[in-house]
Amino acid sequence: MKKWVLSLGISVCAFHAHAQGPLVIRFGVDPTYPPFESKLADGSLVGFDIDLGNALCARLQAKCTWVENAFDGLIPALQARKFDAILSSLSITEERQKTISFTNPLYFTPSRLIAATGSGLAPDSASLHGKRIGVAQGSVQETYAKRHWATVGAEIVSYPDQEQVYPDLRGGRLDAAFQDSLAAKSGFLDKPQGKGFTFAGPPVGNAAVFGAAAIGVRKSDRALIEQLNQAQSEIKKDGTYARLAKKYFDFDPTP
Repeated sequence: MKKWVLSLGISVCAFHAHAQGPLVIRFGVDPTYPPFESKLADGSLVGFDIDLGNALCARLQAKCTWVENAFDGLIPALQARKFDAILSSLSITEERQKTISFTNPLYFTPSRLIAATGSGLAPDSASLHGKRIGVAQGSVQETYAKRHWATVGAEIVSYPDQEQVYPDLRGGRLDAAFQDSLAAKSGFLDKPQGKGFTFAGPPVGNAAVFGAAAIGVRKSDRALIEQLNQAQSEIKKDGTYARLAKKYFDFDPTP
């Protein structure tokens, strides 16, 4: 009888500990995409997603840990339980929703083409025929470019991460690069190596491909999704989200 009571007590305590939220939330991240996530010289991670994750963990009285992973391997690694959630500028798409679940949308930013100043390129099939376009592997930009531009004669060149695209663009091995506009501005155009390059044409819109970014979670982890959604709601209500967004953007990225 004593053993049964002791066992029941342990179970109840375990339930209450879980009900308070996980003690540690392991976020998967690819730190090659400023201003959303990047790594400083000392190895520390910075960016809008990093600040958001830390704010959400503070709300849940949990500790954030960050697990670095190549972007195109984030979903397989989540499924393999290498971390608990993905917070890495991951857009909601119908294809991804077949495999994982998402929290409520966090933010939306447009995608744009960049090319040499005066190139005359634009994000349309006629302009990009015969051109080499660099994209990050596994990104929504890769999906769009292969679906709409590769079929009309453009060569889509995929790279393991965004940082590897720009050297080939500068070296003339690419005619253009296609990525999130803020990542292009912060990670390339605003830096010395971006001199002589600019946005080529208007933002590219396609509701079927470019969804708002959110946190990716395993379908089975419904409790974690609910906790993260609640924390998101709270940091938006108390002004934390707006304060962090102003730190990185000159517009409101709320979807």
